[in-house]
Amino acid sequence: MEFRWLRILSKLNHFFMPRTKALLVFLVFLLLFSWFTSSGIWKRIKTNNSIHSVKEYHSENAEVEKLKKKSTEAISFIKKKGYNESICFFIDMTLPSGQNRFFVYDVARDTIQRSGLVTHGRCNEMWLEGRKYSNEPGCGCTSLGKYKIGNPYYGKFGLAYKLYGLDKTNDNAFKRFVVLHSHECVPETEVRDEICQSDGCPTVSPQFLHQLKPLIKQSSNPILLWIFE
Repeated sequence: MEFRWLRILSKLNHFFMPRTKALLVFLVFLLLFSWFTSSGIWKRIKTNNSIHSVKEYHSENAEVEKLKKKSTEAISFIKKKGYNESICFFIDMTLPSGQNRFFVYDVARDTIQRSGLVTHGRCNEMWLEGRKYSNEPGCGCTSLGKYKIGNPYYGKFGLAYKLYGLDKTNDNAFKRFVVLHSHECVPETEVRDEICQSDGCPTVSPQFLHQLKPLIKQSSNPILLWIFE
């Protein structure tokens, strides 16, 4: 008789225990969810995401305004020197390298036509933190200033364009073999982290250089490239 009751209790235990555990897990989940939604954490996450979107929106607007001011300076130079008056290229070194900062600027419409990622020089370091600029031969740094985009050629990185520095800050560009070219290490779209660094060349993604190629090829006058911060 006692053995029979033990068998019955064992069966009941096997029947109820899994369901009891599942019920306890469900209750714990409900309690945690209730605490999470009422504690304000969820609201802060939503707010932070909203702020991030607003910041991106304002950042884009600020960049357009910045380029419009820069284009005003560029126009007088373009007209005076006989450069292409329809488009020019801007590189804003104040922006993170994982963000689009190479801009094809439509001078006539006063707007950004397209944009892409571009490297900056590592200044002969394994990895350059922040920004450093130099015009010295062998420095491996980016040189700020205006450039004339010269003839295309095919080198160790494939298609490349010679660059001629037009300011005292970059007049050694040709001597330094600073050229516009592409490399597979540069992503085609924006990324959260910093991208690869160069030895001073403004290096873009293969697809972006493919987009620049017809613009440069079809231009009867040289195109201005301006690297600034």
